[in-house]
Amino acid sequence: MPTRRDVLAGLASAGAVGAAGCVQVGSSDAAPRATDANGTTGVDAEGGETGSTATETEVYRSTIESVVGILNYGPSGPQGSGSGFVAGDGYVVTNQHVVAGATEVKLRFQDNTWYDAEIVGTDAYSDLAVLRAETRPEWATPLSWVDTDPEPPVGTHVMAIGSPYGFSGSASTGIISGVDRVLSAPNNFTVADSVQTDAALNPGNSGGPLVTDDGAVAAVAARGGGDNLGFGVSAELSKRVVPELAETGEYRHPYMGVRLVEVSPVIAEAYDIDDVGGVLIVEVVEDGPAAGALRGTDGSTSVDGVSVPTGGDVIVGIGGTDVEVQADLSNYLALEASPGESVTFTVLRDGSETTVSFELGERPDPGI
Repeated sequence: MPTRRDVLAGLASAGAVGAAGCVQVGSSDAAPRATDANGTTGVDAEGGETGSTATETEVYRSTIESVVGILNYGPSGPQGSGSGFVAGDGYVVTNQHVVAGATEVKLRFQDNTWYDAEIVGTDAYSDLAVLRAETRPEWATPLSWVDTDPEPPVGTHVMAIGSPYGFSGSASTGIISGVDRVLSAPNNFTVADSVQTDAALNPGNSGGPLVTDDGAVAAVAARGGGDNLGFGVSAELSKRVVPELAETGEYRHPYMGVRLVEVSPVIAEAYDIDDVGGVLIVEVVEDGPAAGALRGTDGSTSVDGVSVPTGGDVIVGIGGTDVEVQADLSNYLALEASPGESVTFTVLRDGSETTVSFELGERPDPGI
């Protein structure tokens, strides 16, 4: 049986020779629009715009039935809404903040049927959640994740599908405009390895899929950050977290037990570092995993009128990977490491480079 990706590849090929018409994104019954010989749209005979590409329309049509609207009910009634999508063996993926505090969750499929759903697992640190409905329409088949080896690069065309402001079945298009971001999530936690996009993300899009032209999920939409600036949880992190949430209801994140800041120009000057890069350990949690292995700051100095903490280790590498910015460290921990694993760090200490190793712990319960 052909996969969703096979179907889309065939449709794209048909469009390339002008065999496929196209319709307005978001509508399954709009009048066909003209395409040129390459299957792309431009202007009609009267000079009017001819709409979206055939590929965008077919991507929408092939994925929309797997996308759901989500209503979150608390003790006093409705308290939030968002989006989600069918994945894996039929569970529904969404954001943790979409279902936070829910006593009851309802899913709305594209034929306007509603189903009660159970919260199987949530994870505040990745802002992901897994739901499961007792039944779902047969046509709501699971979406697949993108191939993340390598991850889709900046410039990859994507479509966000969901229910912004409650308008179900909405689509917006753009590109992946940034990768390796550390996202500040609505639940006040930071999410490593986040994807940035210029596709419009509005309240209600949270939890919906950000799909590529072959219908695979590149990220779970998480929040909009302003004009042409939105963020999602990457497929690579989602593929680590979601199966564990579906199977056990929780996910164990690695934990160093430190407080840190990126090395800035004034920190680099205070530590006599030639190149600005790395992260400074400001504090080591007492009895935490890094205690006795890494050093926190114990003094301060003034550089250009700025007070700079001194005496701490500067991490410049982890597990053989260079650490230039905090995202490098966060992404390695999120994607490559696990609790109980011994990891080697390269640090600058007292003007010299050295290595230290210790066993990572498990990130404490966020208590939400």
